[in-house]
Amino acid sequence: MRKAVLSCVLSTALVATPAAHAHADAPQRHDGRFSAADLATMRRYAADTWRSMRAMVDPRTGVPADKVTGDLRTRARVTSPTNIAAYVWSTLVARDLHLIGGSEAVLRIGRVLTALEKMTRDTPTGQYYNWYDPATLELVRVWPDNGDQVKPFASSVDNAWLAAALMMLREATPAHAARADRLARSMNFAAYYDAAARPDAGTGLLRGGFWPDRPDGCSIETDYAGTGVKVYSTCHTYGAPAETRIATYVGIALGQLPREHYFGIYRTFPDSGCDWAWQEQKPVGSWKRYLGVNVWQGTYGYRGMRYVPNWGGSMFEELMPDLVVPEAAWAPKSWGRNHPVFVRAQIEHGLAEAKYGYWGFSPSNDPHGGYREYGVDPLGMDAAGYTSDKERTGTDPGYEGCRPAQPEPASYGDGVVTPHAAFLALPYAGRRALDNLAALKRNFDSYGRGGFYDAVAVRSGVVSTYHLALDQGMVMAALGNVLARDNLRRYFGGAEVEARLRPVMELEEWDVVDTTTDRG
Repeated sequence: MRKAVLSCVLSTALVATPAAHAHADAPQRHDGRFSAADLATMRRYAADTWRSMRAMVDPRTGVPADKVTGDLRTRARVTSPTNIAAYVWSTLVARDLHLIGGSEAVLRIGRVLTALEKMTRDTPTGQYYNWYDPATLELVRVWPDNGDQVKPFASSVDNAWLAAALMMLREATPAHAARADRLARSMNFAAYYDAAARPDAGTGLLRGGFWPDRPDGCSIETDYAGTGVKVYSTCHTYGAPAETRIATYVGIALGQLPREHYFGIYRTFPDSGCDWAWQEQKPVGSWKRYLGVNVWQGTYGYRGMRYVPNWGGSMFEELMPDLVVPEAAWAPKSWGRNHPVFVRAQIEHGLAEAKYGYWGFSPSNDPHGGYREYGVDPLGMDAAGYTSDKERTGTDPGYEGCRPAQPEPASYGDGVVTPHAAFLALPYAGRRALDNLAALKRNFDSYGRGGFYDAVAVRSGVVSTYHLALDQGMVMAALGNVLARDNLRRYFGGAEVEARLRPVMELEEWDVVDTTTDRG
């Protein structure tokens, strides 16, 4: 089973369409202008990637599968809310890049909305469950690959990605705006909110999700947002600034979560004796106050850079929400500073430290089998971390006074690079991202009729010849934002969303810095 990547802390802790107008204050984030040849290359990538997205769609229901084989012939027999969201915004990108016509986009999105209106979901909260059969829209209760039992589970993050896609439709497709708005507003994200998760800060955090029936393993019996209906919630809440923040954005934008919750999420865990010494490294920072919430404004260090880490050190944790929410424009002194440094650190690791010759580390299909979390260990808060190679070569800089440092690795093993990570970096290192992708395409059997395959083990040359809806959806979103003038950010960031979300995000300032010289 491909598992959702959870960034968590335990409870203890082309040509634009006529409507395409860029944010007036959106910064130019790519490193230099793209040439005509670059633009043509990216349009070709988009056309091929759309072919794989289209191949994932089940003709009986109009919704995508979780993945498809590289020959575009065999679809997975499961899908998720995030997969459906990725297909919805990919359809918008395909329309805006004139890969399909407007009437076809309306038809495709209409079929998705009809499916969503039929699918079983949690009645009190309107939340969808994690796995459905794309051919029948029925809940998956037995995993088709191995016969394991699947208990219905509602994920805060998966539902947030779906809600974000529906919120885009309010701006992007007038023909479906009312239907999409009804579905989005029917999803209650307050059901995940644990108001007591940060008593030290006076605000709460979001739980990972809930089961309607008691699962095996750890769960907490909770009340659905004061409705009196009991469910079984995850024992963790999301406390790290990873891709899970999309649920925070959506909940605040829909008026369902307090603004203060945004500042309840840790930037790093505090520097307070050895209480937090299990985190990757000792942070440097100071306390600041926003909307009455005390925030430890900490940063980590890596090879001349200071940055706010995410949970595992992966690219999609850092940059997937940036595909939808205009973080660099709305949070120019926090996320707008952090994203280019984080991208630079991934490049530094791949080229200068591990010396793979390639970069871009993020959860993906594993070329050696299954699905696995890849990242750059020092860029994540989790001491165990996501690693960049099959061998799980990690680092431990220690924690002064609490945990001794360990020797740096003498070498790294079979690094696993995923193309979607380079696409995510396009706004912040455009020339280097395109060069990296060109090298992957040239030097490995990594590209097919449906675009880039999911991952490459760069020393053994083994390639995962699958296309995943999530990862191809990130590719389409990144290309749409470059070639169609931030189209997805504009669609999500309508007037109502901007009025609620931007004033919160723009308050914060992070002490992020990059003093490196180019060693790549």
